Amino acid sequence: MKTSIALNQENLGLMPSNVQTPSYDRNKVTTSIVHIGVGNFHRSHEAYYTNELMERYGIMDCGICGIGLLDYDRRIYNILKDQDGLYTLVIKNLDGTRSAKIIGSLVEYIFAPENPIAVIEKMANPDIKIISLTITEGGYNLNEATGEFNFSNPVIVEDMKNPMSPKTVFGYLAQALKLRKERGIAGCTIQSCDNIQGNGDVAKKALLNYVAKAEPELQSWIEKNVSFPNAMVDRITPVTVADDIKNLQDEFLVDDQWPVVCEPFIQWVIEDNFANGRPEWEKVGAQFVKNVVPFENMKLRLLNAGHSVLGMLGALHGYKTIDEAARDEDFSIFLKAFMDEEVTPILGDLGDINLEQYKQSLIKRFQNVYIKDIIPRICLESSAKIPIFLLPTIKGQLQGDAKIARAAFVVAAWCKYNDGVDENGNSYEIVDAMSNELIRAAALSHQTPIRFLEIEAIFGKLVSDKTFVDAFLTSLEMLRSKKVKDCVKEMNSKLASK
Repeated sequence: MKTSIALNQENLGLMPSNVQTPSYDRNKVTTSIVHIGVGNFHRSHEAYYTNELMERYGIMDCGICGIGLLDYDRRIYNILKDQDGLYTLVIKNLDGTRSAKIIGSLVEYIFAPENPIAVIEKMANPDIKIISLTITEGGYNLNEATGEFNFSNPVIVEDMKNPMSPKTVFGYLAQALKLRKERGIAGCTIQSCDNIQGNGDVAKKALLNYVAKAEPELQSWIEKNVSFPNAMVDRITPVTVADDIKNLQDEFLVDDQWPVVCEPFIQWVIEDNFANGRPEWEKVGAQFVKNVVPFENMKLRLLNAGHSVLGMLGALHGYKTIDEAARDEDFSIFLKAFMDEEVTPILGDLGDINLEQYKQSLIKRFQNVYIKDIIPRICLESSAKIPIFLLPTIKGQLQGDAKIARAAFVVAAWCKYNDGVDENGNSYEIVDAMSNELIRAAALSHQTPIRFLEIEAIFGKLVSDKTFVDAFLTSLEMLRSKKVKDCVKEMNSKLASK
């Protein structure tokens, strides 16, 4: 039996022929991108595109310096340090075949809690053209209902008291941009890669809100010298599990402590608004457009909302992975009808996009049995996801035909989900920044069902809309008296006959 090979720069030449390795000289790569939040998605997406640019075109001035801001990031930092920044991207195809590619675009990494000054200096370095972010939907510190920056957040309070030892992305960005201003260094681009409507606009608003109080003299300089392009990002990238590591060792003889698995599909649509130059990502498949909104709406309200639909229904039923829920005929019929009848009519003009083809492809992607995207990952931090992925569809429909039965049912399923137990009596943890409030509201909804909708930070004024409230209450009553599968079957039959 052959022994697997530890992944590092020295061993690249020893890798088997069925593993793609960087053909470029990584010693010649110069860093022009700082990325905050080096998780699986960044490594399957932006770092992949950048690797392809180096690999196919020999463009070597777009290396990435990863930044770990949180204590939680220590493990990935240590692993990437051991592996010289290298990791394996395993693409799992629908037919069950796998391909393995070692990605070399991540050439530096700084663990911020150990050396905050090094992070600030790196971001202020004139070679850095782009600071990109994957900090999750909740990382922008904006109240979902009011849109206002949360200055009461303890870590924000701490950053304002100790600006040179920041804990948050905003603290770091403020100090780095302040240095660029003081040293006469050109501005840069803040590139959000998170699943948020208008993610660039959100990043800009959050940063300028913070700076207005923390470093007010910096505000006008940022407005003139820093750009925040909106972008739509797409690639299903589940968490890495032990089997992924073992399968990589067995099939490809690569010993990688934290590989990334993903689907073959990838998309990145970006507004071409860069303050200080950018890599030619369009050479390797990224799309640069003037207006990213139609692409955002399509992806957030179909793919991301679709994930939430399958996640909530699947969690209640007791499924463990998204592909199980997507391959359940009743759930897939429900999801397709939700996309066709509730989402599609309010998406607006999508130009030459073949929407029907896109929706069909989504169902197939969700059903990929080899991806095994776990339902707890999809359901975590839903208080940040539901207002972005699902509520815009409800609000849009309420202004028109008011076809909201399925969306309201998913909100009711979310309420029931926060009881913390599936229909088989198995308990699960509610992982959410608002977990205390969600669990309490769900408990109170057993006596007063409307209480769940009274979480203003999530639902805003929707609790005063009779059409939505009635649909929610009807669905919650169904879910509390029947199995979720029976409810879905009933809804599929009832709504199909209308």
